[in-house]
Amino acid sequence: MTTRTAVLSTVVIIGGGPAGLMAAEVLAQAGVQVALYDSMPSVGRKFLLAGVGGMNITHSEAKPAFVARYGKRQSEVAELLQNFDADALRAWIHDLGIDTFVGTSGRVFPSNMKAAPLLRAWLKRLRELGVQIHTRHRWLGWDNHGALRIASPTGERLVTADATLLALGGGSWARLGSDGAWVSLLQARSVQISPLQASNCGFDVSAWSPFLRDKFAGAPLKNVSLNLPNAAPRLGEFVLTASGIEGSLVYALSAEIRETINQHGSATVHLDLLPQTPLAKLQAALSKPRGSQSMAKHLHRQAGIDGVKAALLRELASSETFNDPLLLANALKTLPITLNRPRPLDEAISTAGGVPFEQLNDNLMLKALPGTFCAGEMLDWEAPTGGYLLTACFASGRIAAHGMLEWLQNPAE
Repeated sequence: MTTRTAVLSTVVIIGGGPAGLMAAEVLAQAGVQVALYDSMPSVGRKFLLAGVGGMNITHSEAKPAFVARYGKRQSEVAELLQNFDADALRAWIHDLGIDTFVGTSGRVFPSNMKAAPLLRAWLKRLRELGVQIHTRHRWLGWDNHGALRIASPTGERLVTADATLLALGGGSWARLGSDGAWVSLLQARSVQISPLQASNCGFDVSAWSPFLRDKFAGAPLKNVSLNLPNAAPRLGEFVLTASGIEGSLVYALSAEIRETINQHGSATVHLDLLPQTPLAKLQAALSKPRGSQSMAKHLHRQAGIDGVKAALLRELASSETFNDPLLLANALKTLPITLNRPRPLDEAISTAGGVPFEQLNDNLMLKALPGTFCAGEMLDWEAPTGGYLLTACFASGRIAAHGMLEWLQNPAE
């Protein structure tokens, strides 16, 4: 049964991730009554998951390099970060009573490396500000009169508000609430949506051999580099999976790999198994006579190649390669891996696509739906891991909140 309720608050926020919670804080501090709805049993589910193994909250690199991480949307995200950048985010965390530090990679972490204490302190602040948080409440769209349809544990409710923020996340990790169900709801209201695609994800090859798959799936390849043709190599590590490759080094290239697959049906990355060893030095070492030694022993002794690196070399290099030291050295430096598709969207750390900035005004209000704003990962931008995703989510929540304050004062503008 659907029941119509009185206005619960001036502002309604749909989604309890970083963007929605940040907007709630800004609005409540301005004296606005805020009701936040989230479909999960508790808010911040994906935020907490991101903190497993170490809460990487932002990055310390210089602003020009930081902004460049947002690729095609760096100019739009730069506007979001104008008044709330990485330094401002750290100051905000410190104000919650949580210290931070910069790791050796330049990534910024809370001093205890955990997300839960930060979230607890933040929710305490929001409660003290009077923010009403309603969990297990799923947004279903609008009724014919523009009221928000909310499915609650006791049935559907119709809620009205002077302004609404949608901060519903992307389409990955549906079990944590980011299921992309909002796409069709906005499309039904004439909002154009860029298709959601996997970002910061693994990729599949056509097939590994049973030997490689069964013996080495899950094995890490450390101190290697990857690159796409005509691009600079990136150093790092990744993991061999049963169906392909994944891990931080792959995630850093995921946008470029995905777009190449979209255009050409596949993407070939080149793996340097020994990025610290010059090609000429490697060629000289492998040209030494191996006598009665096996090729495996020769590779181990002259190049330090064994384990998963040796297995992957055997998997991808032709048999003729092992008979020619120069070809073998080149294979170790530029081993091609052809990738055919990204892993399913729900496995991705984040998503590309969503609400294009062209559908929004400068305050992140939908042009087609005055009074309705969007923030966070549901916007059409993407970034690599390293704190960049969270920073832009926080910043977009603040921009949207300030836009809502303007709207509440002058709704006709």
